[in-house]
Amino acid sequence: MIDFAATFILFFAVIDPIGTVPVYIAVTKGYDTKSKRKIALIASAVAALILLFFVVAGELILTAMSIPLPAFQIAGGIVLFLFALSMIFGESKPEEETRLAEKHHETAIFPLAVPSIAGPGAMLAAVLMTEHVRVDVWQRIQISGVMLSVVLVTLLLMLMASGIHRLIGNAGASVVSRIMGLILAAVATTNTLAGISGYFKL
Repeated sequence: MIDFAATFILFFAVIDPIGTVPVYIAVTKGYDTKSKRKIALIASAVAALILLFFVVAGELILTAMSIPLPAFQIAGGIVLFLFALSMIFGESKPEEETRLAEKHHETAIFPLAVPSIAGPGAMLAAVLMTEHVRVDVWQRIQISGVMLSVVLVTLLLMLMASGIHRLIGNAGASVVSRIMGLILAAVATTNTLAGISGYFKL
């Protein structure tokens, strides 16, 4: 059995459903209610498929390229840490991706599905959390289920976006994004240390 709470918190941090709300509002500005729902459903479905692809094929690709998992853990941990630092000290997710929304019109796919929901951090987390050497098939299914539940939470929040945004505003979403960044930094450090231990067999 996996630690469902810890896994949920990790994916909640990297996907950041609350931070997606301002992005969704920006990209659906001017659309009617029916179109907004369709965009939310398409974005969530595409993001889920992308993340599942990394669960299934991410490690196979690494193996084909002869990249040892500990090396990917270290690299992934460093990238996740940098991603977390950008969430904490740089532009928060809502601010950065809302700017992207102003420049692009492929609303459901970019920037909503990628990189808002299925961003680099989420893709890396999907691979790192489902390493074949650490988890069996049943555990990978459980982890995938938890990951998809966070995508579902993101979808529900998008469908309730107007009310949530009125409640917390861009400032509130920015604060939540930075808190998630701090949690992600701790997870990234753990992954890097685990990779170093595995590579050097400490």
